[in-house]
Amino acid sequence: MATYKHSVSLEAEKCRGCTTCLKRCPTEAIRIRDGRAVINAERCIDCGECIKVCPYKAKKATHDSLSCIKNYKYSVALPAPSLYGQFENMPGIGRIIRGLRDLGFDDVYEVACAAELVSAYTRLYLQREDVKKPVISSACPTISRMISTNYPFLCENIMPILPPVDIAAYLAREKAKEEHPELSDEDIGIVFISPCPAKVSYVKNGFAGNRNYIDAVLSVRDVYFALLDVMKARQDEPSESTDAGIVGIGWATTGGEAKALFNERYLAADGIENCIEVLEQLDNSDLEGIDFIELNACAGGCVGGAMTVANPYVTQAKLQSLKQCLPVSPNRPASPWIPDQFFNKKTVEYQPYSALSDDKAEAMRMMGDIEAVMETLPKIDCGSCGAPTCMAFAEDIVKGETTADECTVNMRMLFHRYLEQRKEQSYLDRLNPLSKKEEDGKE
Repeated sequence: MATYKHSVSLEAEKCRGCTTCLKRCPTEAIRIRDGRAVINAERCIDCGECIKVCPYKAKKATHDSLSCIKNYKYSVALPAPSLYGQFENMPGIGRIIRGLRDLGFDDVYEVACAAELVSAYTRLYLQREDVKKPVISSACPTISRMISTNYPFLCENIMPILPPVDIAAYLAREKAKEEHPELSDEDIGIVFISPCPAKVSYVKNGFAGNRNYIDAVLSVRDVYFALLDVMKARQDEPSESTDAGIVGIGWATTGGEAKALFNERYLAADGIENCIEVLEQLDNSDLEGIDFIELNACAGGCVGGAMTVANPYVTQAKLQSLKQCLPVSPNRPASPWIPDQFFNKKTVEYQPYSALSDDKAEAMRMMGDIEAVMETLPKIDCGSCGAPTCMAFAEDIVKGETTADECTVNMRMLFHRYLEQRKEQSYLDRLNPLSKKEEDGKE
């Protein structure tokens, strides 16, 4: 199995072992060892929660730099819709598009345009009789990875249509080759501007299979600060127009994708804890009467990604203002069927975390040991031991990754018990000094 390429990493020298990330990680992928956080690569889903909550900025997202566009003769920017809501007092999206050209991009293809196509294709897909419902959106890579590692029976529910970013990359490359036939594929650089590290991992791990047309991924944050200067220099000049509409830009926030289906039988949730709760209910067959589920790991949707700048709810308000003068959905499919190149041939497969043991009997024995250790623990999930829960700590002990004396609660109880015993012995010694002298004489 190929090594998974993560986009979330730790700068150990900045970490203070404060346990903030430990308590917020949705997959229990973080431990505190020797006063520093340690990330379990098998469990990490690159959601970026640890980046958002770390008070010491010890977690970071790995992505390409803006200078990467110099590696190509012709570069195309793919701005995520969430980029548009990062700016204050923005009169229109066209100024941002012009700013991207001023940064050095030869062309700009809006991901929001492809999102409108995906909305139309999803409406067609839901009409098919062979579709397993409810269909789960494939737009959030964090959710897809969460399902692949925890929910084997839900893998078939993930929509096989490629996410907007992949379709945008495909169309952008085709457009560049049509307008510049002298260019080869190697000459063209398709650069996605992402709001979150999960989408960086999505691209780097080739989840779109051999149909991955994206060459580099920048962060919304880096591009935002770069755009401030170039847009300010031309703020009095007319800006370009946008090719996207209300539907496409709405994908940046929770419910935008689902509402575009014009089907009331949908569920939309954001925030990783809420998404996990929905997946649990779906896995237990507790959800009925729903055709489509949109789950966004980040609060507010993609506008809440770890590589953005503005508050996600403020960004939502800005996007609402920007959408006022736009058409509903100017991008429509050219045909009444879904093109084959827009289907993901690389389906989501169940890839669970590593088992306790490859030997079933040994794994069962270890499970019994974990339960036995659990009975000795305080069951308050304080995190002081370096594990997020007492159950996780018990598992770490049985695996040999830590020792029971790391439980500060138990150690404190033992210490107090020792002090009480010493106090009691001292009291008895004072009551019977003769006995004490006899014992001293024997020594």
